[in-house]
Amino acid sequence: MPAEQPDPDPLAPHPERDIVLDTTALRVLAHPMRLSFLHYLRDHGPATGRSLAGHFALDSGAVSYHLRKLAAGGLIEEDVERGTRRDRWWRVARPALYHDPATHPSGDGQEDSRTYLHSTLLAYGDALRRYAAEVPHLGEDWLNVTMTSERSLRLAPTQLTELKRELVATIDRYRDLPELPDSRPVSIHIHALPPPER
Repeated sequence: MPAEQPDPDPLAPHPERDIVLDTTALRVLAHPMRLSFLHYLRDHGPATGRSLAGHFALDSGAVSYHLRKLAAGGLIEEDVERGTRRDRWWRVARPALYHDPATHPSGDGQEDSRTYLHSTLLAYGDALRRYAAEVPHLGEDWLNVTMTSERSLRLAPTQLTELKRELVATIDRYRDLPELPDSRPVSIHIHALPPPER
């Protein structure tokens, strides 16, 4: 009888779902607007630069610049089946990003991780402002199941790692559920970092 395979570590990258962010990708994502584009394409599907410019109220030239950077970093790809001579469509290369700061060496690697964390928090802040603007239009069925929660714990780094492992494992169980008729993208934000000391 073959030995039972251990469960995969939920904090490890998924080989088919995650883009493991290397130094190049981290530097591309140093700009929070590029993360916002990625989140939009992940949640809403392929889009043109023109539609992204309209959604984010940006100049089309700036959008094209950011899209080129994302494509050069391997984070998005052109959806050639939808494209026309006038409009190029873009989609995420993979649905999730994976970054583990502990795997990056000290020095420049740690600085890239700090910059990525900073960019991520700014992008999430922008997303939360957009969600806040949608609250008056949220249907009752969705309003009744929303959640906002903040907990403050006193943990050591090893304990926080274990908490992350448990949270990610729980979320991953829901990732591959079959879609129901009323399914829609649901954004789950988890921030686990010490509060500012000043």
